[in-house]
Amino acid sequence: MAAKAAFLAADFGAESGRVMAGRFDGRRLSLEEIHRFPNGPIALPDGLHWDVLRQYAEMKTGFAAAVKRHGRDVRSLGIDTWGVDFGLLDARGDLLGNPYHYRDARTQGIPEKVFRRVPWEQVYRRTGIQFMSVNTLYQLAAMAEARAPALDAARTLLYIPDLFNYWLTGRACNEWTIASTSQCLNTATRAYAGALLRRLGIPPRLFPEIVDSGTILGRPRPSVAEEIGSARVAVVAPGTHDTASAVAAVPAGRGPFAYLSSGTWSLMGVEIDRPVITATTRAFNLTNEGGVCGTIRLLRNIMGLWLVQESRRTWRREGADISYAALTRLAARAPAFAALVNPDDAAFLPPGDMPARIRAFCRKTGQKPPADKGALVRCALESLALTYRRVLGRLERVTGQRVEVLHIVGGGSQNALLNQFAADAIGRPVVAGPVEATAAGNVLVQLLATKEIRSLAEGREVIRRSFPTTVFQPRDTAAWDAAYERFEKQLGES
Repeated sequence: MAAKAAFLAADFGAESGRVMAGRFDGRRLSLEEIHRFPNGPIALPDGLHWDVLRQYAEMKTGFAAAVKRHGRDVRSLGIDTWGVDFGLLDARGDLLGNPYHYRDARTQGIPEKVFRRVPWEQVYRRTGIQFMSVNTLYQLAAMAEARAPALDAARTLLYIPDLFNYWLTGRACNEWTIASTSQCLNTATRAYAGALLRRLGIPPRLFPEIVDSGTILGRPRPSVAEEIGSARVAVVAPGTHDTASAVAAVPAGRGPFAYLSSGTWSLMGVEIDRPVITATTRAFNLTNEGGVCGTIRLLRNIMGLWLVQESRRTWRREGADISYAALTRLAARAPAFAALVNPDDAAFLPPGDMPARIRAFCRKTGQKPPADKGALVRCALESLALTYRRVLGRLERVTGQRVEVLHIVGGGSQNALLNQFAADAIGRPVVAGPVEATAAGNVLVQLLATKEIRSLAEGREVIRRSFPTTVFQPRDTAAWDAAYERFEKQLGES
């Protein structure tokens, strides 16, 4: 392979999107940021939406800039985004309105209504997916209950990366890893759960074919090729769910490991060969999502750095624009374990005044609320680390294997304070990095699709050679053991 070959990754997160160019010389991978743009919800009278038209335009701008810079060296491109959200197409293939944002309030109370029609044990047994009100299943059930005209008019459902791929190539399909987040899929059979969908008034006709990660979907439509400056680039479906791409780039070697994709959400899990759908995984609310190369990501979605991000937005609206780095320094100086919260409490899911919600949670649980910004951020970070310990214990119980190391990847891996807290809480080493794991994993699957590398294991060896990591060793574990006992008691569990 020519050392100049370039592979483009469009990576969409909850706060920003970017187009990266990956360069692979046969041994090492380098990443170059081409174009970055802000992302976030748009509030309209009917709720929160994504502005997918602007996202698509920004993505094409990035692709065009990359092609202008690297010319005929550009071999392929791939797209990854967050999970569960979708666009609906009519019979002509036209989009029926801007997709809703998963934090929109329309799904509040919907899971309980679903379980009155289909017991929650049956939903889990068929899907193996963690119960979260944001899941596609509950978004569609909300539309069915409201008799939404768009649901009647729709003929095809495409998750966000599938929608962008359709606009690029004309091929309408669902990629496996993003489809697996929906709770509409039977993870064991990799087919949509038609009987479950029909009982909830959701038409199974909406769901197109499912393709594997690493599928070459085609070439750009002529109009798109003209815009981006290339008709020959291959459009590849990587792990189109951003966590699937991030996990692909975990620089793990041999031996049992856990991963934590750290960002707005903290997605913590282990990589296994087949779904584990049991009464225990159901009780622990663990999810079985698709990974690349036929793997399963047995994991738990944790609210993550959203608590800090939304607190910072609140303070900025109030006139105090403080950087994440400054907030972390304040947190490092605050007293340890002054207050703890459950990051996954439903009160913390919607946008809004997060500091007020954290203080209210503390008062409700008989704790003194954090007195200042540093104490509040420390409360959030320590609570996350203790949640990691809780989830890790459950993963080990289900798999019967002791995890020797936790790999933290993604943007949140830059937070050294949280990384150290995680090591302290779990009593195991934490390996942090790469920061750009999602883009790296996206490119890695493109390398597999174009046969530049032969296996996921070889790809992870490339990642280890290409990106620096930092190791955090556990310390002061006795204090964290005591805090964990208090945390578990506070959650009402032994």
